[in-house]
Amino acid sequence: MSVEGWIIFAVFWAVFVTTPGPNAVNCITNGMTLGFRRSVPGILAILTQASLFLLLSAAGITALIAASPTAFFVAKLIGAGFLIYLGVRGWLMARTPPRVAAQTGRSVYLRALAIATINPKSVAGYLAAFSQFVQPDVPIWDQMWVIVPTALTITAASYAGFTALGAGIGRAALGAVFNVWVRRVMAVCFVIYGVLLGAASTPGRT
Repeated sequence: MSVEGWIIFAVFWAVFVTTPGPNAVNCITNGMTLGFRRSVPGILAILTQASLFLLLSAAGITALIAASPTAFFVAKLIGAGFLIYLGVRGWLMARTPPRVAAQTGRSVYLRALAIATINPKSVAGYLAAFSQFVQPDVPIWDQMWVIVPTALTITAASYAGFTALGAGIGRAALGAVFNVWVRRVMAVCFVIYGVLLGAASTPGRT
């Protein structure tokens, strides 16, 4: 990958991961309720998903899944239901003080990993990256040593920023009412993402 190609890829990836989506909402929510330090496992989960998807995309697995209407339909429904469940639960629990002690690092990690894996942005974004920026005449694994560190560094910085934003909101002395409504906005976002995911058509098909 040329220097110019790397710059274009880095800019694309920065826009991709900083556009608010389910991962960003989850990071903000974690930061609000747990603080930055206890939310770090959520960031690590997103990096785990990103690493896996980068490797699967390089191997052509993501494109294969996207080409299967049945697999995509089932995954879409499961993912949509999960996001809607999180949204409804978040709305109902908005007035309940967050039970910080009940959330272990493992539970934060697994929840974030599930959200990242069924994130409807992921398949489209990784397919776009590999269709636009990977050079077909160069062995794919010779390009991964540039693509992977760049993507993971930008991803880590982005979601650490969203988590820090949430932690800042949680620390702000803005009153319980404000926090309730922020939590409800986050809950509505989960529902919206779930509905959009459920209504989405299979990539590459109409």
